[in-house]
Amino acid sequence: MNKIFYIKSCNTCLRIINDLKLPEGFIFRDIKEDALTVSELNELMELAGSYQALFSRRAKLYKEMGLKDLDLSEADYKYYILDHYTFLKRPVIVFDKNIFIGNSKAVTEKAYKAIHAV
Repeated sequence: MNKIFYIKSCNTCLRIINDLKLPEGFIFRDIKEDALTVSELNELMELAGSYQALFSRRAKLYKEMGLKDLDLSEADYKYYILDHYTFLKRPVIVFDKNIFIGNSKAVTEKAYKAIHAV
């Protein structure tokens, strides 16, 4: 499964997708319009190693809800990601059983190298 979870109104996600020069066959999933399912999130967690790795602390709601002051468990991370799309760190790129999470330059460079290593 070669898939990208993103928000199509996010300029950063769109820039990264454009910069990756993706080959045919990628599935694009706008998580704002089409929410993650429990099974999809579980699959992502298996690749990432934890729900925490998928969780965005940069989400506006993170501070607004006072979550930054709490000691969140894995179950909490899962709950909040499923509850509101902004809690998923994005983009999430799944390519050949590898996962690349977030928009840091290091992550996007690794994703590019993996996708174009032939």
